[in-house]
Amino acid sequence: MDDQAKALVRELLDAGLSEQAIKAAWPTWWSDAAATSPSARADLRFVLSRNLGLSPKSLLGERVEFVWSDEARFKNLTTHDLVSRRALASFGVAVGRLLLRATPKGRPLDGLTAGQLRTAILRSRSFVDLVGLLSACWALGVPVIHLRVFPLPAKSMRAMVVNAGARHAILLGRDASYPAPIAFTLAHEIGHAALGHAASGQTVVDDGDPVNGSDDREEQDADAYGLELLTGSARPEITLNTDRPSTRSLAQQCLELGPANGIEPGTLALCVGHLKGDWKTANAALRHIYTDARPVWSEVNKVAEKELDWGALSPDSIAYLHALLGQNV
Repeated sequence: MDDQAKALVRELLDAGLSEQAIKAAWPTWWSDAAATSPSARADLRFVLSRNLGLSPKSLLGERVEFVWSDEARFKNLTTHDLVSRRALASFGVAVGRLLLRATPKGRPLDGLTAGQLRTAILRSRSFVDLVGLLSACWALGVPVIHLRVFPLPAKSMRAMVVNAGARHAILLGRDASYPAPIAFTLAHEIGHAALGHAASGQTVVDDGDPVNGSDDREEQDADAYGLELLTGSARPEITLNTDRPSTRSLAQQCLELGPANGIEPGTLALCVGHLKGDWKTANAALRHIYTDARPVWSEVNKVAEKELDWGALSPDSIAYLHALLGQNV
């Protein structure tokens, strides 16, 4: 890498971006020969600006500036400083816009009730699970991916909803080995979008994992929406045959009671964990509910790989999205 390119990388690192994000955004056509061409160096800056949500002008010798940072709202904020928040928000909006370019338009999520969406999913499934949520989102023109590249050195973003051109894109960041936790997160993000928390041009970033609840009214409303979508009630009443079930007993009861009530068994176990304040038993029960543990992000991104209209994207954008999806092509 030539000295000018190295200096550009240092500028981006100093702006708070991770080396992982810079590497993913860097165009595959860049070479030592390209470094000798003024037009190629200009193209490099425009590609990086588009991928990372930066002002192109700021990469031509001026301070790095993030384009889409003012309209982002952070929920359950951890320790990110202002610079990091700007980097995270602009990165997310840039990725969301890219996804929407490759996703056919559908019905907007705005105003869609949890009951309406649940009813639609249950027409073809016995309960609302992660697969059903993903299928519904893509059918409605809402792309959903699980990021494998993060804009900040320290990964903490649970999920993000981006609204661009009155359309929504959802970026997941939370890792799990079983589908139910990701289904909860996705249902919550759908709630943010449907309830208007991410209005046109705005972004909602869920930055932590509030297992003990939140005082934020929008977070409470998104939780209620997600629970109704997954279980049929914003405040599900759960009756077990013992007040403090063992791990195996809870798993068995969820496998029996869940489908009978239109609830995915893993989701029911997490509902019990929330109700009883016993996340340890609930999470352990997942090992007995599912046949095996596997990286859920891979399943989410396999769906995205199939649903995206790759022909609508430039070669640079295709390579960048493949990197974000963790796909080696």
